[in-house]
Amino acid sequence: MPKQTFPSYSNLCGWNAMLPPRTPRPPLQKDLVVDHAIVGAGYTGLAVARRLHEIDPQARIAVFEASTIGEGSSARNSGFTGAEVLPRTATLASADKARRQSALMRASFDWLKDIIVDNGIECDLQQVGSIRGAATEAGEASLRNVVEVAKANGIRHTELSRADIAERIGSEYYRFGVHLDDTYLLQPAALIRGLADALPKDIGLYENTPVESLTRSGSGWELRTPGGVVRARNVALANNGFIRRFGYLKLRMTTIFTYAAVTRAVSETDLAHLGQSPAWGLLPSHRLGTTLRRIGRDRLMVRSLYAHESEVPNDEAFTKLRDRFTRRWPGLKHVEFEYVWGGTTAFTMNGAPWWGRLEDGLFASGGCNGSGIAKGTMLGRHLGELMLGKGDPAKITDVMGTASLIAPEPFRSIGFHIVSSIESRKAGLES
Repeated sequence: MPKQTFPSYSNLCGWNAMLPPRTPRPPLQKDLVVDHAIVGAGYTGLAVARRLHEIDPQARIAVFEASTIGEGSSARNSGFTGAEVLPRTATLASADKARRQSALMRASFDWLKDIIVDNGIECDLQQVGSIRGAATEAGEASLRNVVEVAKANGIRHTELSRADIAERIGSEYYRFGVHLDDTYLLQPAALIRGLADALPKDIGLYENTPVESLTRSGSGWELRTPGGVVRARNVALANNGFIRRFGYLKLRMTTIFTYAAVTRAVSETDLAHLGQSPAWGLLPSHRLGTTLRRIGRDRLMVRSLYAHESEVPNDEAFTKLRDRFTRRWPGLKHVEFEYVWGGTTAFTMNGAPWWGRLEDGLFASGGCNGSGIAKGTMLGRHLGELMLGKGDPAKITDVMGTASLIAPEPFRSIGFHIVSSIESRKAGLES
């Protein structure tokens, strides 16, 4: 039986469920010969394909998505993006690194925005900024370091008191915050669907086509799928944490499942609980904290809870997300969740991605560490250039770093549970 080279989710993606139905592209049903094959139609994979076509319009390019566009991992994030890099653990010592990363990200982020505008992709893209919120004393201390880096790097921001945050989001849960102007909120399922449907017509996109094996064949590569064999001169692995299932980067990244819930539409009498800002998003100061968003006029989203390599039971995810929601909005205890779902992301030990050439004709990018829209787009765009011998690969690795070694199993799982337990205690009220 072939290895599973993609995540299989127990619940449908809520973001996708909120959109009108979409007809998937047909799966591959024949053998195929191409110049470039891309495994994974997320933000990275689609950026690779588009950039390859921009540079070489005559190239034969095919993208293979194991599920349907909108149900994969790329649609299951919180919908925060932007070019500015400002880590939760930012310090003045790291300000220059953050500034150089932001400069690298900005060109690709502008490229992404142009694609959205030029193709009329309706994904609720709004530059409304985001709030970094602290519910604990330690969280506030960490955020005050973030403020200093924002000042040093010229990032527009506003410090927020408990009352300021409560006015914006309708919850008095947070003691201190900082609003960062250069953040965009969007509907991630609408974006990834729009990017897929806007691919140049010469690029083949095959949905429900998992790549089950990858082997060298002569001067190129052979990819086996349920419906046909693909032969390609170059291959890009853009399936993030599942790159390991092909035998590569086993000691560079691990797969983490996170969970989100969206409420039913609240009543007119409950709208005041959602805050006075018509659109807002809040990111926690601690990495194991809870992310919050207002969606449209009358819904709230909570995203939290982390599991290593496999999903937690649905009832556990529901119960824990429910606790996080009611602690922040006790006046909305009667409001039910309409959607609950999980999604994967690839984490690396040092927070840097792995990007580059694995072997002759074989390339990979993975380990976005929860920043997949902007960072995945940037890394994919530059990976396309690398595949054609363009650009300077050192430019990426020098600025972004490269994923360090991570412990093998079973030590990896043991370490995750130990660190997760310690960090959960540190997160405290921010969980």
